[in-house]
Amino acid sequence: MQNISGERRVGAHRKEDNSAKRRFALAAVAATAVTSAGAAGATVGAQQENKQINLAADTTILAQGENSAAAPSTSSSEAPQILEVAQKAPISGLSDQLQSALRFANARAVADQAARAPLAAKPAEGTLTSPFGPRWGTMHNGIDIANAIGTPILAVMSGTVIDSGPASGFGQWIRIRHDDGSVSVYGHMSTLDVSVGQRVVAGQKIAGMGNLGFSTGPHLHFEIHPDGTTPVDPVPWLAAHGIQV
Repeated sequence: MQNISGERRVGAHRKEDNSAKRRFALAAVAATAVTSAGAAGATVGAQQENKQINLAADTTILAQGENSAAAPSTSSSEAPQILEVAQKAPISGLSDQLQSALRFANARAVADQAARAPLAAKPAEGTLTSPFGPRWGTMHNGIDIANAIGTPILAVMSGTVIDSGPASGFGQWIRIRHDDGSVSVYGHMSTLDVSVGQRVVAGQKIAGMGNLGFSTGPHLHFEIHPDGTTPVDPVPWLAAHGIQV
């Protein structure tokens, strides 16, 4: 049997050196750790840099906002705007409109007064001094009511004035044609308050008592012509309208 001691055996496997493998593994782990640490550091650094950039940007924006608030804006959209105002044109026919409004107001006032007026009124306050009928050889076509000069004389009913002014025997007179066609006559007045064509209502003052014309003292001569032409005794006519003399 051949002694092979101390000789290298052919075909036999050499024992592997594990220390080299361990060193390589450690180097790989270390490289990986360094790489990971570097990447992590780079990430943290990038984040910090981003935060610094964002902070700087926010600071810049804030500073710009403060400057904008402190300084007045010169933007054209915020600048004062001048508006064009249409020039006022003169109103045509203003005088005619005013006159029309006045006529309407007057007509309305008369209508309102007529609506609230009594149907008939006593022509004057005073004392009956002369009745209707023959007197001194002539016909006295009315009644006389005596009182002080200036005592108000009133329209006996509503109507339109057809005479107002001087008259023979009466000094001055007023005649009113009423809505029912009758005519009332007032004589010897010292003052006249109405004119021809004027609309009056029952109870409206039309004159002041006087002593003009053929007169024996201050009084009102009053006549009533129901048909417009023929005089009748005013006392029963007034009584029929609820008026006592």
